[in-house]
Amino acid sequence: MSVTITWLGHSCFAIEADGQRLLIDPYLNENPAAPIKADKADADFILLTHGHFDHVTDAPAIAKRTGAVVLAGYEVTEWLKRQGVAEDKVVPMNPGGAVQQPFGRAKFTIAHHSSSTPDGAYGGVPGGFLLELAGKRLYFAGDTALFLDMKLIGLGGLDLAVLPIGDRFTMGPEDAVEAVKFLNPKKAAPCHYNTWPPIAQDGNAWAEDVRRQTAADPIVVEPGGSFVV
Repeated sequence: MSVTITWLGHSCFAIEADGQRLLIDPYLNENPAAPIKADKADADFILLTHGHFDHVTDAPAIAKRTGAVVLAGYEVTEWLKRQGVAEDKVVPMNPGGAVQQPFGRAKFTIAHHSSSTPDGAYGGVPGGFLLELAGKRLYFAGDTALFLDMKLIGLGGLDLAVLPIGDRFTMGPEDAVEAVKFLNPKKAAPCHYNTWPPIAQDGNAWAEDVRRQTAADPIVVEPGGSFVV
């Protein structure tokens, strides 16, 4: 079965698989690159990699409007409850742990970054998500530096790896190519770039490096663009 993925700018992705709708790191209303606003985003599940404003700001409103279940690190779920998200609509997690949900299995992986919530509270540890759904294995790294244990995340095979390439706050293009080598996915896509000048990057140039140096098929779309895995 196929999985349709739409990049909504920055690190926000919409996933459709087997009738389930997932939304990762929704940051839409204040995102100059976002093709839609938060009131147009639909979701059955929302996945948050960490607490920074450019990953969680729109999550409470979307969750309350849609009734979506939110998966996130423990401290981020506590922040969500303070924003009015019902306790039975949050699934607290920590790195290394996995949960089974109606869409499939989600594992919260490690990431090397920082995390605080928009109100300045401690946001726990950052993470990524390894998803198993519709017969596919997808890895969304979240905001992270390059780390050697990506080789472990790639064990068992990956149909897609989504990696930040913006540099300064995350790994840059060169390290993201090395991450593709560690992960060995069938396809790779960039994120967390071109939202603002400090993280401006050439996604197509990165794709050429991936194509030249790895066996992965790079996928680069503009915000609002979709692809199938």
